[in-house]
Amino acid sequence: MLAQMLVAELAGGQYRVVRTERQDVIVAGQQVVGTAGELGGEHDVVATVAWHSSRRGLAACLSVNGEIRDFAVWLHSMQQGGGVSTMIPFSILDLVPVTEGSDARRAFANMIELARLAERLGYRRYWLAEHHNMPGIASAATAVLIGHVAGATTTMRVGSGGIMLPNHAPLQVAEQFGTLGSLYPGRIDLGLGRAPGTDVAATRALRRYYATAEEFPADVIELLQYFDPVRPGQQVRAVPGAGVEVEVWILGSSLFGAQLAARLGLPYAFASHFAPDTLAQALAVYRGTFRPSSRLARPHVMLALHVVAADCEIEARRLFTSQQLGFINLRRGRPGLVQPPVEDITAVSTPEERAGVERALACAAVGAPETVGRGIAAFVARHRPDELILTSNVFDHPARLRSFELTAEVLRDLLEAGGAKPE
Repeated sequence: MLAQMLVAELAGGQYRVVRTERQDVIVAGQQVVGTAGELGGEHDVVATVAWHSSRRGLAACLSVNGEIRDFAVWLHSMQQGGGVSTMIPFSILDLVPVTEGSDARRAFANMIELARLAERLGYRRYWLAEHHNMPGIASAATAVLIGHVAGATTTMRVGSGGIMLPNHAPLQVAEQFGTLGSLYPGRIDLGLGRAPGTDVAATRALRRYYATAEEFPADVIELLQYFDPVRPGQQVRAVPGAGVEVEVWILGSSLFGAQLAARLGLPYAFASHFAPDTLAQALAVYRGTFRPSSRLARPHVMLALHVVAADCEIEARRLFTSQQLGFINLRRGRPGLVQPPVEDITAVSTPEERAGVERALACAAVGAPETVGRGIAAFVARHRPDELILTSNVFDHPARLRSFELTAEVLRDLLEAGGAKPE
């Protein structure tokens, strides 16, 4: 967990106020005696704060009754993107882009090359997203590709970001991911979404006949039960699936997913890479109403962020135009292959289109490494995610690999600035 610690001098420097995610505590020297609330008591609690100062700022470890509760860094330059905590793993969301002049077979080969690079660079997870009837996205058979990536890597977690559950019977999903979890123990994630991941015509073609996704909560509960050990008298079981370890997440781009993830006690991944408007409210709902479960003891959030890194600002901005064009064409009702970047996005779009895209892609860090670092650190400082998942729909495959490579270097620099090593 990334704990946000805001350090303020009080009473001429004799006291400090340390604000964690859940509670303010008052520090006098090395001792903390203050209103503890959820941290450990009705009023007074004995705690210690180990302060380590450097030219970059302060690192603090908060222990309550001998138990470490929070660790964080507060850098002098944090507001300008100075550093992040060790507690944030970084992952990749791959839409398996099919570029103009290429095909799905080439996209799959690129996917494997990126996945292997990601594992070498230390990315935690590699997620693939279910989409249908979209020529520029080749990840429709998501479970098949997860198996392909897991087989081509050795340690990195691989999963769905996500499986659109309204398109499937819960039993089938449990069997598919139970099979994956049996083949690759301890490495499979199952992110679940309630959107169809396609248009109306393709939704009908998928043969899922109920009119809305209102059955989604019941379907999620049914799916979770298939992963439980078999109960006496259970008539339907997932084979394989029962008792298989699969890490289940709820995906969301609105308050619905936040509420469901909190009620079921599941980790929550928010699609901030295309739905930033409700991000803050969704996080507040999830964190504020979370109920612990057998799967998760405390809220755990992963946020998505567009990242395009290049050796110079101009080149990164140029590469990012492929993503901008993709959104513009989708809004025009003409989704297609991933287009080459353009020198001037204003020449191929209207002011209204650019305003819409700028709003949808507001959660992005684009530029040279230093700019990307500032953008990531500012995003982390503002929203306090437990994990980040990065996506980069760059047209040129070598440039896309380079973007994730530069980003990994940036992340290591940020962690070192926070006084820690990457996970």
